[in-house]
Amino acid sequence: MTTIQGKAGTDFDGAWDPEKTADVLIVGGGPAGLTAALYASRARLSTLVLEGGVVGGQAAITDRVDNYPGFPQGVGGAELARMMEEQARRFGAVIISDMAQSVEEKDGLFVVKGYDPVYKARSIIAASGAEYKRLGIPGESELVGRGISFCATCDAPFFRNQKVAVIGGGDSAVKEALFLTKFASEVFVVHRRDALRAEKVIQEEAMANPKIKFIWDTVPLSVKGDNGVSAVELKGVKDGSVCDLDVSGVFVFIGTRPRSDYLKGLVTMDEWGNVITNDAMETSRRGIFAAGDVRQKTLRQVATAVGDGATAAFSAEKYLETLKQ
Repeated sequence: MTTIQGKAGTDFDGAWDPEKTADVLIVGGGPAGLTAALYASRARLSTLVLEGGVVGGQAAITDRVDNYPGFPQGVGGAELARMMEEQARRFGAVIISDMAQSVEEKDGLFVVKGYDPVYKARSIIAASGAEYKRLGIPGESELVGRGISFCATCDAPFFRNQKVAVIGGGDSAVKEALFLTKFASEVFVVHRRDALRAEKVIQEEAMANPKIKFIWDTVPLSVKGDNGVSAVELKGVKDGSVCDLDVSGVFVFIGTRPRSDYLKGLVTMDEWGNVITNDAMETSRRGIFAAGDVRQKTLRQVATAVGDGATAAFSAEKYLETLKQ
């Protein structure tokens, strides 16, 4: 028997026998996946979680979560993720550092191919979340990691006392702009419209911060620099004017795309790749459920992800009971 062992001494210290068939295999270890793992393992189902990035997902790299019930003073994203993980593990969920590459149905089971191992499961909960969209402009690919970032919490300290630009106008963009003010000398928020889409209370906080400057009705054309970012080229959407904004960093928050490629051809998705489910988190394929940001939904928040995860695990439990009849 071969045991698959996670990275020792990290968040991925679980072990799994590849010859074993999981009752529930959860793809993704964010709030939706960890909640599903908690509920499934409490139901005494053998539960395996595959997470290819950071346990806790985007929540884990969020500086502070202020709108999750039960934390009146807010809670650090990493701390909230740690507590969720600990709770899921306490009831027996196994978390492994791996990412689902494909899923197929074979002999009444689901076969999930990871980076190398293959896992078998009686049911699957897709909780793989979403990834940040890119701008798709000249200079972006060349300068990712050298001044272009998609995570202020991760990279803000590299821009201490420097000028940076944030591209976007939603919740993520404004929250990250606020976090950047702890390090940067000036933060320019570049938005293609003349009003933000972020939650009102976050807007008010950003508007009151003297370090944040807003550049309205503007889009980025290119990012300039050789070994690092030196400027972002901007264009006014109304008058067509073009200018360079001298900055050392560009943080991009223009939305997300679901991580659902491994399910293509297996379940029904919308045109953007969001997995379509009913209220029970059931997909078009019996035995496969979806929860969190990977599915088609109106609101993408930690609170809604947690609800999705609990519902998906409950539905998976009921599905497994039908297999015994």
